[in-house]
Amino acid sequence: MRNTLRHTTSRRRVLGTIAGAAAVAMTTTGCLGLGTAGGYVPSAQLAGQLAKTKSMDGAAISIGSKNFTENILLGKMAIILLKSAGAKVTDLTNIPGSASARQAMLDGQIDGMWEYTGTGWITYLGHEKPIPNEHRQYVAVRDEDLKKNHLAWLPPAPMNNTYSFAVTKKVQQKFHITKLSQLSKVPKAERTFCVESELINRPDGLKGMLKKYDVPLGSGVPRKNLRTYQTGAIYDATAHGKCNFGEVFTTDGRIIALHLKVLEDDRSFFPKYNVSMVLQDKTLKKYPQLAKLFAPVSKKLTNDTLQKLNAKVDVDGEEPADVAYDWLKKEGFVK
Repeated sequence: MRNTLRHTTSRRRVLGTIAGAAAVAMTTTGCLGLGTAGGYVPSAQLAGQLAKTKSMDGAAISIGSKNFTENILLGKMAIILLKSAGAKVTDLTNIPGSASARQAMLDGQIDGMWEYTGTGWITYLGHEKPIPNEHRQYVAVRDEDLKKNHLAWLPPAPMNNTYSFAVTKKVQQKFHITKLSQLSKVPKAERTFCVESELINRPDGLKGMLKKYDVPLGSGVPRKNLRTYQTGAIYDATAHGKCNFGEVFTTDGRIIALHLKVLEDDRSFFPKYNVSMVLQDKTLKKYPQLAKLFAPVSKKLTNDTLQKLNAKVDVDGEEPADVAYDWLKKEGFVK
């Protein structure tokens, strides 16, 4: 079963297939093989609980990210923190695709980047079945990747950027639904879904989800109830009543912008994608203060927080570096 979800070919702003992304990266940036963002990133002074972090003056660290909004934003956040701690940072954010980003880590071209536990477990380490428990999945990824690849996963954030389904407030109130297990109480004719074509038949997609929640495709949800859209169009279609249930990614900023309500995956069907700062093990051993630098920031990264930050970029048109800096300053991590 190929379960890569959004964090490879289906993510917004990922350029084509993984293979295509890798090819683009190798042909656009010479020996590094990384098509990256660069650009101005503000720095400041560490503040609050980070103020006593051991200085990283003299340290040279490269930070990468994949080329979708959330990962770029988090990459800029890491750069700001490191610069504010005194490190000289090379900005290698905006790498095209998961394959290229992962290879850059394996090759030691970048020292750190934010990664997702589900991506690590399924896509990178090759396990077919996700681990439903968030903590157990993190521990499994952490231990295996350290042993096999000398990559250190710091404790993850509470945010979980995975698939789910969302409804409008009107639909939520009409059917009194807040979680996916309540789908069976919605009249069959009203079980209408806006989805990507890719998600419909995959056992780890819509078909499997409907079976898990006792409304199987066909008998529980007639195929005529499905409306297929490109990823970006689903949010608007759901908001405007083209269907009652729209496929979403749980930290997408359009959820807030369009006033959608995400339904709880209360039977844990979809894999967990908690984000974690991943570092070269040798880098973490050389600069152990990195763990303390990122820990309090990670704890603040909830789904709600990422939805709002992503919306500032994708909806309001702000620059990821500015959004990252403003949030770090607002939370008291820098001044």
